[in-house]
Amino acid sequence: MKVIAINGSPRKKGNTVFALQTVINELEKEGIEVELIHVGHRQIRGCLACGQCAELQNRRCATDDILNEIIPKLINADGLLLGSPVYWTGMNGTLKSILDRLFYVSNANGGFFRHKTGAAVVAVRRSGGIPTLDQLNKYLQYAEMFMPSSNYWGVIHGRTVGESLQDEEGVQIMRILGKNMAWLMKAVNLAKQQIPAPEKEQKVMTNFIR
Repeated sequence: MKVIAINGSPRKKGNTVFALQTVINELEKEGIEVELIHVGHRQIRGCLACGQCAELQNRRCATDDILNEIIPKLINADGLLLGSPVYWTGMNGTLKSILDRLFYVSNANGGFFRHKTGAAVVAVRRSGGIPTLDQLNKYLQYAEMFMPSSNYWGVIHGRTVGESLQDEEGVQIMRILGKNMAWLMKAVNLAKQQIPAPEKEQKVMTNFIR
């Protein structure tokens, strides 16, 4: 089994990566392969609302950048792990741009995240961690992904590089999340071999203004 981890922070060795790596360590202990991809330092634009991914059904975004390199890896992976710093009580703009496009491509092409395992972690100096985590989780929930939990919300605190090491509770949260994610992935894999999955329903769209 394999997990793709996406680091939304511009820093490749900051507190967001530390949080991700703590989860990754537990996954790897259970024999799960993990590839960590850094996107926060890239120039990534938002969705153009062009609809070409839905029209062409090619599992690609019309804006040809790192996203189209990542999509095949995600299609073949069993799990997704997201990590973001907190900017103005939300995820940073680069990560939001890539997730908006990524999950729209998935939704427009049959939903290739459905019934995979997904989790998110957040690194924050002081406040805004919960709203940011909630933002990230919304993508996973919409995609019908299975989401592991920990013994508290997936937020770790720290400002300067390495400061999150002092957040002992935060470190434990990430460690337990990794253990639970590994267990859930194995349970889902076993269930898929023995129990038929529920039939996928066509999305119903209800607009409030008609």
